[in-house]
Amino acid sequence: MPNVVTANRLLDGIVVYLAADGSWTEDIGCARLAETEEETKALEAEAARAVAERLVVAVYPMAVALHDGAVDPLSVRERIRAAHRTTLTKDWYDVPL
Repeated sequence: MPNVVTANRLLDGIVVYLAADGSWTEDIGCARLAETEEETKALEAEAARAVAERLVVAVYPMAVALHDGAVDPLSVRERIRAAHRTTLTKDWYDVPL
């Protein structure tokens, strides 16, 4: 199962994802995918440098699924974070889990 690395940007607390070019993006669709545990660990090491540089906090890998080329968080919590929402709306209750 693929993973992406997520964090919160220290400047404003916004949820971000480690991108292929090493930057941090708000768009989960632009996140770098890790297909193996070794790749996930490499992403975590790269993210740890961003923590040391005080760019992001609360770094962790999260499992995702790929549907028609789109990156989809697996948990409801991560769906909320990816949508940059703090409350569920009816739209979220209609999303299949």
